[in-house]
Amino acid sequence: MATLSTALEFASATDPGRVRSHNEDSIGTDPEIGLAVLADGMGGYNAGEVASGIAVAVVSSETKRVLPGKALIEVDPESGLTQVEQIAKANSSKANLSIFEAARSQPQYSGMGTTLVVALFFDNRLCVSHVGDSRLYRMRGDSFEQITRDHSLLQEQIDSGMITKEAAKLSQNKNLVTRALGIDAEVDTEVHVYDTKPGDLYLLCSDGLSDMVEDEDMQLTLGSLQANLQLAADQLVQQANDNGGRDNISVILVKVKDDYAAPKGWLARLLSWFK
Repeated sequence: MATLSTALEFASATDPGRVRSHNEDSIGTDPEIGLAVLADGMGGYNAGEVASGIAVAVVSSETKRVLPGKALIEVDPESGLTQVEQIAKANSSKANLSIFEAARSQPQYSGMGTTLVVALFFDNRLCVSHVGDSRLYRMRGDSFEQITRDHSLLQEQIDSGMITKEAAKLSQNKNLVTRALGIDAEVDTEVHVYDTKPGDLYLLCSDGLSDMVEDEDMQLTLGSLQANLQLAADQLVQQANDNGGRDNISVILVKVKDDYAAPKGWLARLLSWFK
């Protein structure tokens, strides 16, 4: 049975784009624990990159700290959530509070916030948590679909029938998120768990990619370049820049190359610690 670090392949790229003077996106990966984190910061001068940096640092360190020994798919009878969902929500809340307190205590950071999308791979599954409009897509065979649903004014307008998806592409309201980390003391993080299959390719991105490159073009790029994952990530960033690069662009790709089922039973779990 493959380990997480051999079953999964990671690649990432981030770029300020053609218009912005600095990059307020932050990304982080930890192949040993199957983690990918992406955040798109917002706020006053340089505050956005502070918020996104805090989010990625807190989620990464907390996930690594609390993960060992947890039966991640066990359901807590009180909350009805699996342990992995509880961990994802708790880590997001800690990041949120860290940003909120920093913004409150330091005037130059007042009003800063960030989106967040997290992918945690475990036991042939994927836990996705997100806040805001940074996205996770899945390519499986000929299918390419957005797994997350944007927390944005535009998405609410689409859901309510006020605007069509086609008209939404031309909207001026693209960047108005309805949820973000750091704005309030508490945050509502959306969390879901999905089964994965060998051959799956997952894309985490900021809206600097999804606003600039059509889904069909992303799929074409991933389909033709998935044998070279880093080249695929770089090419997606290049496409966003070629189309105008109006925002910071960040991409994380994760390819599932093999099964990574968790060892079953206490003895198997114990032995896995010493591999």
